[in-house]
Amino acid sequence: MPNLAQHQSNDYTKLLLIGNSKSGKTGSITSLVADGYKPRILDMDNGLDTLKSHVLHECPNKIANVEFRTLADKYKATPLGPVIVGQPKAFVEAIRMLDRWKYDDVDFGVPAEWGPDCILVIDSLTFLSNAAFAWAEPLSSKDQRAVYGTAQKAIEKVLALVQSDEFRTNVIVTSHIRYIELDDGKKKGFPTAIGEALSPKIPRYFNSVAMCDIGPGGKRTIQTTATASIDLANPKPFEMLPKYPIETGLADFFRVLRSQPNAKRSVPQEKVTKIRR
Repeated sequence: MPNLAQHQSNDYTKLLLIGNSKSGKTGSITSLVADGYKPRILDMDNGLDTLKSHVLHECPNKIANVEFRTLADKYKATPLGPVIVGQPKAFVEAIRMLDRWKYDDVDFGVPAEWGPDCILVIDSLTFLSNAAFAWAEPLSSKDQRAVYGTAQKAIEKVLALVQSDEFRTNVIVTSHIRYIELDDGKKKGFPTAIGEALSPKIPRYFNSVAMCDIGPGGKRTIQTTATASIDLANPKPFEMLPKYPIETGLADFFRVLRSQPNAKRSVPQEKVTKIRR
């Protein structure tokens, strides 16, 4: 029978990274690239321009370690407003990628087997949720509540998959912040998902929740301690600083959780697919 000392806490980091739009969530991944990690990004936002610029500036020799797949449903204008062209495909393809990261001439195998030097990045949960809603709409009845219910259950299953012990690699899920009024009249910030019912449940799937914040003078940081309106958490509160500069924040966060708070991480390099659109 295992004891608590044998718990797998240090093996993998599963992080929910929240923040307002343009607060630096995607660009903050640069410090992990510089530290030798290999992010593989499920890009639902089509917003990797900043990350590319930062990696080329900070660690251009490691840009080939960043793999991504951009997924989005195509829309067209109609007299009734924009509609999806054909059947919604983005969410279905995203699920396929989580089962096996394979498309065109790229095959990185099963994400659940990538190990400790890779990071699955879902960027972002907000747009993955939009894709889930588009997927659920033609499958459900005309009752909008059924559409919301189907999409919410699908997103919860994705979160349950990536946070499970069987999913043996690091995970970062980014999300925008949505403020919801509680029963006592106070407003709290939660990850943006489908409807208000799911958002408060999302942090339950993650032991680590951090926030990209913009302070006075436009200074960006990664905050690790809770505020009055947003709950944050991490498994090592006695070692983790309250906030880190966004330029190094995620690497600092990972080092603390991987029991290397003062050591520069070095991992073996391997040949990987070039970053591309």
